[in-house]
Amino acid sequence: MNKLAYPRELRLLTPEHFSAVFQQPHRAGSPHLTILARNNPLGHPRLGQAVPKKQIKLAVDRNRFKRVVRESFRLRQHQLPAKDFVVIAKKSANNLSNQALRDELDKLWQRLSRPPRKKRSSR
Repeated sequence: MNKLAYPRELRLLTPEHFSAVFQQPHRAGSPHLTILARNNPLGHPRLGQAVPKKQIKLAVDRNRFKRVVRESFRLRQHQLPAKDFVVIAKKSANNLSNQALRDELDKLWQRLSRPPRKKRSSR
């Protein structure tokens, strides 16, 4: 089997999978998109996408965004921790070129791959 495939097991498919990520997620964001992440017990990462019509109007643009996100995830899946990720598009994501979107995603994947920082205790 191809190591860089994007099989069904690597996707968030049900509303329950998505809602689990939305409860107490780790966040990484930019002006163009936000990625929410939550640990999963499966031993491999999974991807879900939320690209609302309100943010990106045309279907062709929503599909382009999703295609670039899927490809970025597919190529980085073996470097990512065992977490469920949900990528959420913002309005300005539509203005990015494919390469700029890939660069943005790479930064956010890297940020979410690091262990979370300890919260400072308040006095």
